[in-house]
Amino acid sequence: MKYGFGVDLGGTTVKMSLFSTDGTLVEKWFIDTDASNGGKNIPGDIARSILADMKKYPFDPDDYIGIGIGVPGQIHKDGSASAVNLGWDHTPLLGELTKITGLRATGGNDANMAALGEYWLGGGKGCSSLVLVTLGTGVGGGIIIDGKCLDGAHGAGGELGHIPIEPDETRQCACGSRGCLEQYASATGNVRIATEMLSATDEPSTLRSVAKLDAKSCWDAAIAGDPLAMRIADVFSDYLGRGLAAVANIVDPEIILLGGGVSHAGDALLTRVRKSFEKYAFPACKKTPIGLATLSNDAGIYGAFRALLV
Repeated sequence: MKYGFGVDLGGTTVKMSLFSTDGTLVEKWFIDTDASNGGKNIPGDIARSILADMKKYPFDPDDYIGIGIGVPGQIHKDGSASAVNLGWDHTPLLGELTKITGLRATGGNDANMAALGEYWLGGGKGCSSLVLVTLGTGVGGGIIIDGKCLDGAHGAGGELGHIPIEPDETRQCACGSRGCLEQYASATGNVRIATEMLSATDEPSTLRSVAKLDAKSCWDAAIAGDPLAMRIADVFSDYLGRGLAAVANIVDPEIILLGGGVSHAGDALLTRVRKSFEKYAFPACKKTPIGLATLSNDAGIYGAFRALLV
């Protein structure tokens, strides 16, 4: 049996894992992300944590196949990484990991790694292609075609949250553009839609008594049958279904998976999104299954390790 490491690098925490090549998660642990000094300490911190873990097991160095890592940005062809929230701009990453540990290192964008994890042992297991869309503060995602991540020429493949969806939008997205899917189909977008619809009418709603409106309270109210909350859910889902149709019309995936906090709405979300998706999708794609991701927050480490097996 061979072993390797899957790493999911976040802005505050680095999730670390040891896997065997049959997909068994042997161990999982965390270290803090030291974003000080332009994040220069991060590669060394990760490498030293891996070396410390290797000492815990009676394995030979040849028993390890390497380190896979997902980053909140891009890994370039030279092995350097760029990530705005870490202060990285072509920061040596893969080379440093190999230099310190002696292990081969590979990886990619964290959302792409999550998609690869779901493809391997998650909701897309057994499929040859999938689209993963994560609905959190923003809208992330990854695309797998024939078992490989669609990285793109600039490492920006799978930026599903920035599909232009509303041409008349005047407010700016975090990316600098306007009218991106993320502005409507994220948890943040959900609250924005709810706030605007609540302000536009005096209609009674349980949402008016919520101390701090968030996506969960919106969906809880919709599931409970609040008429206005149900319409908010419909508007949110129409945007999301339209965006998913745009992706499906291009890559024709075997399955589409939804993850992230908003996906916890479950069938209430899926039913609405499927209806919208079928309205906008190309005829051959209309019956593409839309389901829920199953690996939750571990998808990134599974995918990062899976990248070593490609």
